[in-house]
Amino acid sequence: MTIRTAVMAALLGAALTGSAVAQSGGDVGGVWQTQAGDANVRVSKCGTQLCGVIVSLRDKIDPRTGQPAIDDKNPDPKLATRSMIGVHLFFGMKPTGANTWSGQIYNADDGKYYASNVALMGPGTLKVEGCVGALCGGENWSRVSR
Repeated sequence: MTIRTAVMAALLGAALTGSAVAQSGGDVGGVWQTQAGDANVRVSKCGTQLCGVIVSLRDKIDPRTGQPAIDDKNPDPKLATRSMIGVHLFFGMKPTGANTWSGQIYNADDGKYYASNVALMGPGTLKVEGCVGALCGGENWSRVSR
């Protein structure tokens, strides 16, 4: 076996092992509350990816409108009138290691998508980051229920 073949085999083995570990790692599934406490998000595995959907809001009625909260910052007019309940936050969240995923996150505060990293830090803490270029900001979500 040449060195090149050995390196390729090792890289392939590491990639496959890393993916399997991430998929079988800690239990990320359940409902998580954002750091500000303004939303609860159901996180689950969707095949090999991670999904996150808003399931409840602290403020069910938008104080500005007196109506249920809608995705009014979304630039797509068809989506700007949808309820915030049921909005998907994670897109293309693929495992990158044990209990870590990377993909995109939807920010309902400005209607934009950002590069994102999610990491299960322990049974009760989910670290969620959004990034613009090399600058990342994050928060810790707390588990509400499994």
